[in-house]
Formats: sequence, C-alpha cells, structure tokens
Amino acid sequence: MATTSDSSVSFEQTDTRDDEMNSTIEQWIDDFVAGVDNAQASAEFQEWLDVQSRFHDYSYRNTLLIKRQCPEASRVAGYRTWQEEFDRHVTEGESAIWIWAPIITKQCPECENSPSYHEDSDCEYDETPPEEWSEGLVGFKPAPVFDISQTEDEPLPDLNTEATGDTGDLVDQLTAAADELGVTVRIVPAEEWTHSKAKGICERLSLVDAQPLVEVRDRENEADLARTLIHEYAHALLHFDVDDDTERTKREVEAEAVAYVVGRYCGLDTSGSAFYLAAWESDDHGVVRERLGRISRTAKELIDVLEDGA
Repeated sequence: MATTSDSSVSFEQTDTRDDEMNSTIEQWIDDFVAGVDNAQASAEFQEWLDVQSRFHDYSYRNTLLIKRQCPEASRVAGYRTWQEEFDRHVTEGESAIWIWAPIITKQCPECENSPSYHEDSDCEYDETPPEEWSEGLVGFKPAPVFDISQTEDEPLPDLNTEATGDTGDLVDQLTAAADELGVTVRIVPAEEWTHSKAKGICERLSLVDAQPLVEVRDRENEADLARTLIHEYAHALLHFDVDDDTERTKREVEAEAVAYVVGRYCGLDTSGSAFYLAAWESDDHGVVRERLGRISRTAKELIDVLEDGA
C-alpha cells in the first residue's frame, strides 16, 4: 500500500483501529471542506465560473439532438458566439450541429402569433397596433451550433481536478477488490470509451443481472484512474439502488468525499477533489458533514478491502 507522511496512520493496532480511523477520517473531511471553501474563493474557480455562465442551458429536446449528431459534444455555441464571447473560431470544414432555436418577436396578445402570421389568421384582435405588442415566443427555427472540439484558438479555463502521486500497484488492488465488493469492473481503452467526457460510470450490468457495473476510462495518470475507480465504487456501494434525481448532487458529494479520503489514505494527492466538488454545486458542500457517517463507513469498507488484499 502506497503511503505518505500525511497518511502515516496505519490503523494496524486492533484495539485502537476503529477510533483512529474515525478521528483521522473526520480530520480529513474537515480538510476537504476547507479545501472546497478555498477553491471557491480562488481566482481560477471564479474565472471558470464566469466562462460557464456564458453557455446556454439547452432543452431536453435540443440535448438529444446534439448528442445524436455529435455524441462527444461537451460545450456548444453558435459560430459568432464562439468568436465574440470566447475568442475561438470554428475550424474550417466542420459540419454544424443543428438544434431548434426559439423565435422571439412581437406577439399578438390574443392569438399569440407574430404580426405576419396574425395577418393571415382568423384572429380579429385590433385593440393595439403590432408595434405596441410585447415580445414573446412564436415558434422555433433550425439553428447551427458547434462543439468546442470543432473550434480552435484561445483555450477555455479549466479546473485541474486530477489526483496525482505514486500509485504502486493500487490500480491492480482496486480491480482485484471488485469481487469482494460485489461489483463488475472494466478499465476501458480511451479509444473505445463511449461516455463522452465522463471519467467513469456506475450502472446496472444488464437487465437480468442486478450487479453494479463500474467502467472507467483508461489514462496515463494512474493516480487519477485510481481516484475514479474509488469514486465509482462509492457510487456502487452507496447509490446503486437510489433512483432520485433530486439526490444527484448529494450523491456526487458523497462519492467524491469517499474518493478524497481513500485516495489520501493510499498516499495520493486528492486536493483536486475540492475543485470537483466546487464545480458540482458551489453552495452544497455542507452535505459532506451532513452525511459524514455514510462517507466514513464507505471509506472504511474500501480501506479494509484494500488492506485485506495487500
């Protein structure tokens, strides 16, 4: 097991192990929450937040259209928006992704049509002239957008959430622990990865097999690969049977807190987890303290399994 002076507590003394683990994990959670506060206050995070605010939120229908045309799309914007807002240009020869854009114009208070359609309709409203009508949504039209991968020039600010450090054989230990944890695990080559920008996923293995399937995208940074495995294992242990979309952010908070604690115990630098959590929900990291018991129990379960297999 890789260790650092920061994680020198071995938890090997049977009579004091439980108390030592509890106190150490609580201290690391305090450090984690403090790290999130610092991350949110940093210039790096504020710059990232400002850029994210300039991207539109797309409707479910448009999101499906985007994913169907460009499954790897992560950030899309119009041709001029890329130029004027982000100092980037669409690469020559790229094909547009087509979505439905709202048509906002003067709208008849009665039939809710635009002036031109109002004239051709049976609506007899004439109390105020069209130039005095309020604007509203009168329909949709096809509009082209482009993914960031189709553009070039000025880079967008990014948050470095990757873990670092010497992993030793930690990745092998984590994959070997899958059977004991009741999880099927696969490390998928980057060129075969089909889950867009996600580093890992946890889902049902099949309709007939209820066992959790954890898949992670392979990468050169084995420390971050290990952190992702721990994060997805936490989802498998904590959230596999939870089907509540309102809990999504809280599930991510719990899983990343577990990844921070276990990764830190294994000697990894998981300080990037603070940026990960800040990016998920800037005002909700108090969930870490609210759910400390669940986080602690899951972290200890993973540490126990790793120690037993060491």
